[in-house]
Amino acid sequence: MKFFGLIIGLVMMASSAFAQSEAAIEDVIGSQLQAFNDRDIENAFQYAAPNIQGMFGNPQNFGMMVQRGYPMVWSNRDVRFLELQDRGMVQIQRLMLRDMTGGIHVLEYQMIHTADGWRIAGVQIVPSPDVGA
Repeated sequence: MKFFGLIIGLVMMASSAFAQSEAAIEDVIGSQLQAFNDRDIENAFQYAAPNIQGMFGNPQNFGMMVQRGYPMVWSNRDVRFLELQDRGMVQIQRLMLRDMTGGIHVLEYQMIHTADGWRIAGVQIVPSPDVGA
């Protein structure tokens, strides 16, 4: 019976840790999305992982890339967090959002845990499936 209790305890701890990570990841992504809507690119840049910050060098370059390459992120609304997938060193958070014209987009955020907490290491637009007649 003690072994069964230990297993249950470990499962509950893992579940609690996952839920805490999930909430922290959603907070980081949501905060960055709000920063883009506020046009506060310095703040938005702080949520990017070191690899992204190094790639763009400064908030202005980063903001220009997002504005041109991810317009649905630059101006977003109605964000809905979908599933979170654990892929070892990377967590993949899928979300759905509307752009300012009402278009719906699904994105996958690659999240890494750093000394400063969860950071966004990349974003991929998930192609919409073709709907046939």
